[in-house]
Amino acid sequence: MHILAVDDSPIIRKLIEKALEPEGFMISEAKNGKEAVELYPKLKPDLITMDVTMPVMDGITAAKRIRRINPNQKIIMLSAMGDKDLIAEARACGITDFFSKPFKASEIITKIRQIT
Repeated sequence: MHILAVDDSPIIRKLIEKALEPEGFMISEAKNGKEAVELYPKLKPDLITMDVTMPVMDGITAAKRIRRINPNQKIIMLSAMGDKDLIAEARACGITDFFSKPFKASEIITKIRQIT
């Protein structure tokens, strides 16, 4: 299974990779929403982990653009802040899975297996 990890923090991207690669997942990375949208058609990941707050293009905007390409794309939003407005906006575009940073590797692995 191919996962696209989208986060402006190289540390978070590396944490996702370290958690998921030993479980057999292939990881690609994007450092912001714009890069994720540009890479998406080439990579066609099974699932995306998407940070909410990033420079250049935020995760909500990127998720909306990716969902225009593929309305069924599975996306897990990651956020360092529990902003109810952002979560409501993400839910409005069909995203139902959220994790707060820092996340537990075992929890995100379980969630990925449930939704894919």
